[in-house]
Amino acid sequence: MNTQSIFKGTGVATITPFRKDDSIDFKAYERHIKRLIDNGVDYIVAMGTTSEVSTYTSDEELAVVEFILEVVDSKVPVVVGLGGNNTRKVALQFKRFDFSRIAAILSVAPYYNKPTQKGIYEHYKYLASEAPKPLILYNVPSRTSVNIDAETCIKLASEFENIIAVKEASGNLMQVSKILASKPAHFNVISGDDLLTLPIIALGGIGVISVVGNALPLQFSTMVRSALNGNFNQASELHLKLTEFIEAIFAENNPGGIKAALKVLDVVQNNLRLPLTRVSKVNYQQIERILKDSNWI
Repeated sequence: MNTQSIFKGTGVATITPFRKDDSIDFKAYERHIKRLIDNGVDYIVAMGTTSEVSTYTSDEELAVVEFILEVVDSKVPVVVGLGGNNTRKVALQFKRFDFSRIAAILSVAPYYNKPTQKGIYEHYKYLASEAPKPLILYNVPSRTSVNIDAETCIKLASEFENIIAVKEASGNLMQVSKILASKPAHFNVISGDDLLTLPIIALGGIGVISVVGNALPLQFSTMVRSALNGNFNQASELHLKLTEFIEAIFAENNPGGIKAALKVLDVVQNNLRLPLTRVSKVNYQQIERILKDSNWI
């Protein structure tokens, strides 16, 4: 698989629109996904952190993936998030889905158990042997409490051809640099941090799996595309314009901030499932002000 072309650019880890009664608002979801595609997003990520997937029922997992595949209708690739801290349970999850229209699996590092680097390696080794589609590692220590070290990442990439990329959200550019310096040719680095997307592309990353892209798909994908095309003056200008907005949407919680922005933009309702709650009135007003001042409304 040519991951350099399939996953080059802007992927968006989609939010899940909820009604006030906590049910999934599929009509709003359809409008949202079509809006992302129409505004230049390169691929869609289902059941990522931003989707509040940890609050889904098993039936909702199947329904959401099938729904997204139908709405996308092969216009862009779809990546599905399937990860956890029970290795064999994650592998069993692979058997529940029809992967014929799914491009890859995004699998977060095992959380809560606090495995060693050997444990992380063995976890992904097992998943690689069971995965029906290529695997994208997801390193987000702020949520999992464990870091996939550069050496572990490179070892996995070198030993398993179906481990094709890492979504790097460690916030550590030294670690990103080490991976890019020693990775095999088939393996790529995807930014998992909106604010660090530009520097990661400058170092050799191929794009981003974005949260911000939910609200500003055209602006963010234009910034990413400019950087990938070597137009760093334009990319830097767009990055700097986006910086205050990025800071504001992550000030309290994700996806609370991005859902507030989408409410201001009149895309979806500002509903989250517990234990997450809406951002504060102060944060909401700040997000609204930034969108208005930037002429994004």
